[in-house]
Amino acid sequence: MDSVTLNRYFSDLENRLDDAEELRVERQWLDFADLKLTHGAFRTGRTPKPSAIDWPKMLVNDALDDVTDMIYQQLWSVNQTLESGGGEMHNIRSNYGTGIIPSMFDAEIHIMPLSTDTLPGSKPFPDGSKGIRRMLDRGKNWDYSKGFAGKTFEMAEKFLELAKTYPKVSRFVHYYNPDLQGPLALCEALWGSSFYEDFYDEDAMESHLLEDALDFFTELYLDFTDRFHRLAPTFDAEHSVEWGCLHRGGTIIRNDSAMNISGELYREYVMPRDQRIISAVGGGIHFCGRGDHYIQYVTAIEGLSCVNLSEPQRNNMEKIYSYTVDRDIIIFGLLKSEVDRAIASGRELRGRVHAGASTAAWLGKRD
Repeated sequence: MDSVTLNRYFSDLENRLDDAEELRVERQWLDFADLKLTHGAFRTGRTPKPSAIDWPKMLVNDALDDVTDMIYQQLWSVNQTLESGGGEMHNIRSNYGTGIIPSMFDAEIHIMPLSTDTLPGSKPFPDGSKGIRRMLDRGKNWDYSKGFAGKTFEMAEKFLELAKTYPKVSRFVHYYNPDLQGPLALCEALWGSSFYEDFYDEDAMESHLLEDALDFFTELYLDFTDRFHRLAPTFDAEHSVEWGCLHRGGTIIRNDSAMNISGELYREYVMPRDQRIISAVGGGIHFCGRGDHYIQYVTAIEGLSCVNLSEPQRNNMEKIYSYTVDRDIIIFGLLKSEVDRAIASGRELRGRVHAGASTAAWLGKRD
């Protein structure tokens, strides 16, 4: 898609965005993020505003090669929110999946079948820990032009330039963080599944390879985030938007891999690195799958403002609530079905839970 064609869709969004309504939704999200609500769950929405033009759906794979196609693919979701009257903050990102950082180190990218409309992933180094050691030995002169990292910055630059002509798009469509994963998830992505065995291998632990790799990815995460925020600043100095949800802080660490280790291992090896990121940038932690076995350590991270989880059915939610909402740590993007269940059971959510699956949830529905 060329820029001239893309401008047609920018213009459509510009005409449909309503300042008063967007400011209302924004104020409601800020009240939620800043702990001004005191009862129940946070829910919001808009008056539906259908488009007068056709917005064909573009599959993820069809958008990977050209940044203008990816901009359209992301703007399509803004159109969907306006059309449905959804309550998400409007946002787009450089939508290249979990392989953005792995691709900087020549990891093989695995493209999913077209019909799945699912983001690509990456494969680990064929020689696992030896590949990790080679990576560490090469040092920290990171090349942000390589692989999907280059496209991440190129797309943001292109969108921000195009959006300058459209004041309401520039004001109300927020460019949010690419999927940088987190130190633990990046270790798994490039090390492979044998990474988990090395937690218990005496020789591996004596070599300090695991801790060196976690430190390496922590520093890379922070440097990448700093560079990206200089190009595409967050909502304001204290808040950012991610997956359509506004929260305090500048990042959301993905910790899906932590479901595979004990809470004690998380506390000893991962928590100190997550703390470094939160201390520097602020924000929260996302996890899919089970997280109730280490939630007490996650929420002990100083400055942590929020948690996002996509599969409440796999967790002891009373334990999750006791370590989050009861301690003024918000949960955003929680399935409405779980919120309704909790309220029906008499669980007071204290205005600390946002009802409605964020786009982080792979379920593809807002229930």
